Amino acid sequence: MAMAQFAKNASRSLGMRLAPRAVLAPLAPMGARLYSEVVDGLKYAKSHEWAKVDGDTVTIGITDHAQAALGDIVYVELPQPGDTVEAGSPFGVVESVKAASDVYSPVSGEVVASNDELADNSNLVNESPYEKGWFMKVKMSSPADLESMMDSAGYTAHCDE
Repeated sequence: MAMAQFAKNASRSLGMRLAPRAVLAPLAPMGARLYSEVVDGLKYAKSHEWAKVDGDTVTIGITDHAQAALGDIVYVELPQPGDTVEAGSPFGVVESVKAASDVYSPVSGEVVASNDELADNSNLVNESPYEKGWFMKVKMSSPADLESMMDSAGYTAHCDE
């Protein structure tokens, strides 16, 4: 994690761009993990969703690790505002060139916003999973749901297992 962050910061300061994972993957030793971005201050589920808490509202998406494993995202199915979601239950589907996968809500509550931009630009999940590629915003009914989630260090360790 620290090395990946160092490389990212160093390349930015030198005006360089890091090669995409698709270019680096064949160069990695068999079984080696290519470092995905893990953002401090977010909560992470074992099923590779992230949550950004802002009061009683949580923005949810899939992690950089998840989008890298899926490959090029071609379709995202999301709930609509007004729908309710349950912690640990599927709320949508992500389809990639490799597979289709359910996406699980880390919290229970009412959906107050969905990222409609993903309908026409599902590749935003690959390009910017923590910013432009978010999936939904949920007004939590049970803030205790967050207690089962990991911080960035815990999620990094989980991905290294």
